[in-house]
Amino acid sequence: MVSLVQKWRSRKQLSHKIFDTLFSNQYPTDELVCFDCETTDLNPKKAELLSIGAVKIKDNQVLASQRLELFIRPNTLISEKSIKVHQLRHCDLEGGLELEQAIAIFLKFIGSRPLVGYYLEFDVAMINKYIKQILGFSLPNQCIEVSGLYYDKKQDVLNPVYVDLRFDAILADLAIPALGKHDAFNDALMTAMMYVKLKNQTKIKR
Repeated sequence: MVSLVQKWRSRKQLSHKIFDTLFSNQYPTDELVCFDCETTDLNPKKAELLSIGAVKIKDNQVLASQRLELFIRPNTLISEKSIKVHQLRHCDLEGGLELEQAIAIFLKFIGSRPLVGYYLEFDVAMINKYIKQILGFSLPNQCIEVSGLYYDKKQDVLNPVYVDLRFDAILADLAIPALGKHDAFNDALMTAMMYVKLKNQTKIKR
């Protein structure tokens, strides 16, 4: 999370006033956004963004009707290895959005709400790579890591144990149904359900 001084400087430099809401506190304090990205690579410096999925959370409820699912037209061919992970082929994305359009829609959707995700650091790095180029600043939003919440609920500091932080392992342990193929929106939705369940549990049995 950026400091208040960094927030102020970024806001002062912001030329696209439509995104000024990213730095405001004018959102319901009980709302968050859970999001996930699909990319061409696991290295954010090399990866190209292919899709973004997001869903809002309010009052410990996942608002599945307030969702976002964006597909971005790639500039390069997608590798066979990448296609096996997210099932997105180049032909599937030919009608996708231009990158700047997708980023603009995503930023308006999240506003200044806190962001939730699974290994969120990667997804935030992907978004930041582009908005730094387009707008000249990084996401100012608070970030909440679901795997960290799960670890804290599962671990005993007096009797440390191994905690399996794999996505499917957390789903199973929390008794959350898998929603079929892993795509950006389904992953965001499942992660949002993880977050809500974790927030309402004091401790998880080991």
